[in-house]
Amino acid sequence: MAANREKETIRDRLIVRTSVVGIVTNLCLVAFKMLVGLMANSIAIVLDAMNNLSDALSSVLTILGTKLAGRPPDAKHPFGYGRVEYLTGILIAGIVLFAGASFAVTSVEKIFHPDETRYTLLTVVIIAVAIVTKLLLGAYTKKMGRETESSALTASGADATFDAVISAGTLAGALVTMTTSYVIDGWIGCVISVVILKAGLEMLLDTLSSIVGRRADTQLAQELKTRLCAIDGILGAYDLVLHNYGPTRAMGSVNVAVYDWRTATDLHALSKKAQAILWEEYRIYLYIGFYAVNTQDAALRALEDQVRGACKAYPEVLSIHAFFENPQTGEISFDAVVDFACRDSLALVRQMEADLAAKYPGRRFAIKVDRAYSD
Repeated sequence: MAANREKETIRDRLIVRTSVVGIVTNLCLVAFKMLVGLMANSIAIVLDAMNNLSDALSSVLTILGTKLAGRPPDAKHPFGYGRVEYLTGILIAGIVLFAGASFAVTSVEKIFHPDETRYTLLTVVIIAVAIVTKLLLGAYTKKMGRETESSALTASGADATFDAVISAGTLAGALVTMTTSYVIDGWIGCVISVVILKAGLEMLLDTLSSIVGRRADTQLAQELKTRLCAIDGILGAYDLVLHNYGPTRAMGSVNVAVYDWRTATDLHALSKKAQAILWEEYRIYLYIGFYAVNTQDAALRALEDQVRGACKAYPEVLSIHAFFENPQTGEISFDAVVDFACRDSLALVRQMEADLAAKYPGRRFAIKVDRAYSD
């Protein structure tokens, strides 16, 4: 637990340091662009400067969110405050959307009522320097985002790279005006506004998706299942569910298959061993359930193979597992993983039960609907 806390502390420091670099850089860009924009009477450059100001404010919110999310668990919030980072993401997205909408209104006004612009060589040089600066800042922020597994930093890095493209559009507008005398400032401002609105909407939807509860990362899910199956005594891993309590905090459950001759003592030791391994290697705590794999009844194993083959006739059924015969009642039960596209899963499994009962007279089947909550 102490090692995990130290790891989170280091991560938080890196996020804060990277955000401070972003704040200082963006404020410098705001000062230069605002000065040049006012001197050139260019709404496009002023909007570009305001976009950098919103980036600086986003970095401030990222720092505050990281600090709040780093608070340790307590009785009121036993899973910690990691999800505060998602709330920060919503605030940042709101700021970006508001800025984009405001810029759009101003830019449209400039299209119908354009002002004379006064671009100079100094204007072009400053915009060009800003483009290079934003490209370097974007590369640095994305690199730190990957190292810290911070979606906020990764998004900020991508946004900085995108800002370089916006500045390139501003530069193009300045060059057009300088060489042709056509004022396209308002049009460039509209393009910038649309780009900002699109980025803000994508940021909002991505953050909301995390809050609602998205599918577990495919690579992580497959790694966890593969690691479990590599543990001696575990024959298969199923029904993996992960609950996210922030970008670096997750817990969940999984069912593993074991031979039916294992004792309760064996299974207790096996679950503790598996939990310790996953915590040490992935910092994820999983509650582990067990499925008994038949080893003593050859006829039942043959029936399982036949049922598995029969279930392939149902396209909505992705797979089956946990095949088990109740020794007292003789009832056959198993889980059927049903595609999310199936609108009436209960009707499907009832039909499967009836079809199997007709195919194997004297047998009773009880099928549990399962879903692929992870890959």
